[in-house]
Amino acid sequence: MRIIKLNAIDSTNAYLKRKQITGTLEDYTIVIAEHQKEGRGQMGTQWDAEPSKNLTFSIFKHVDFVSYTHQFYISMAVALGVTKALKTLQIPKLAIKWPNDILAERKKIGGILIENSIKQGQLSFSVIGIGLNVNQKFFNNLPKASSLHILTGKLYSIEELMMTILEGIQHYFEIFEAKNYKSIKSEYEALLFRKHKPSTFRTLSEGIFTGYINGISDDGKLEVLVEDQIIKTYDLKEIELQY
Repeated sequence: MRIIKLNAIDSTNAYLKRKQITGTLEDYTIVIAEHQKEGRGQMGTQWDAEPSKNLTFSIFKHVDFVSYTHQFYISMAVALGVTKALKTLQIPKLAIKWPNDILAERKKIGGILIENSIKQGQLSFSVIGIGLNVNQKFFNNLPKASSLHILTGKLYSIEELMMTILEGIQHYFEIFEAKNYKSIKSEYEALLFRKHKPSTFRTLSEGIFTGYINGISDDGKLEVLVEDQIIKTYDLKEIELQY
């Protein structure tokens, strides 16, 4: 394991991808920054974090053991690793909002951005970006955001928290490499936000409708139970949960 500490960077994911081009990185190479100028979330959304108050880091992970059809298990393993770490801190009412937003008491406290590299039709490595709201007290115009400090009133060591999260991620990657897919999927689905609860969704083709989150498919699509007991599957860019 190698840890690279930076004061400011465009994004920790971009930094690791540039480093990989110039030479092979060792497994679990980590870059942590006090401030990301261009941090991103899913589908290019901006990740806005107050400098030095939050955890923003990326992990380089070799994933050549992962089949193309099981690549969403990388996302599940990481999300479970983060929630495992937060459970040890007794963060209340943790949930995962599909695909990999981390919630506590129904508010977003973290997000994960995974960028996979595919060579000759096979997965090669992943750059795993994690942003977690830690000691920030205010989120202007973001009513659905929160932080560990807001939730518990405590101040946390950023680096100690990162190491605890890394231990959780390594734990679930060991389960993943042992091909215990059922265990990972069942734990992930047990934490799914609004699973089996009536929820409102929006899609471009169907507009707004009501359904129930049933689970996820092996390739990471969201399974939604709709009228007439029909289960439909949706990819990341096809559906939005309204809550």
